[in-house]
Amino acid sequence: MACSAKELVSLRRTKKNMKQLTTPRMDQCIGCQSCSLACARLVHKRISWNTAGIRIQSSGGVSTGFVANRCLACDPPPCAEVCPTGAFTKRPGGGVLVKKSLCIQCGKCVAACPVDAIYQDRMGDVYVCIHCGRCVPFCPQNCLEMVESSSIEEVVV
Repeated sequence: MACSAKELVSLRRTKKNMKQLTTPRMDQCIGCQSCSLACARLVHKRISWNTAGIRIQSSGGVSTGFVANRCLACDPPPCAEVCPTGAFTKRPGGGVLVKKSLCIQCGKCVAACPVDAIYQDRMGDVYVCIHCGRCVPFCPQNCLEMVESSSIEEVVV
């Protein structure tokens, strides 16, 4: 997506040093969408929930809490496997990197994602969490956390 050169260099580190976005305290989430707006603004340079790589949704009603819909860093990532142009590539440590200039907006990545974590807007642009962690400090309830990839256990979907 719209990463700075410094972020791309940090994303190219070895798996041992890579981090992934996790949501260990979603029971504290108040559904404010601050993380989504931070992602949209800081990563994708837009101001819209439709352009965020993380989305907060009700888990079945206001009284039941919220869930964070985001990339779970599949290995191997099915979205990258189906991408016909190589716009989606496997990120060291899990997840994907996206080269928007290569994306032809076919939507195959959206259909391939097993957790519905890739969003395509009405213009055809795709948005996915790139595990950069820029959303973390914007959560007022401290629900989000960046964790070393090597310490994350297998996620059951």
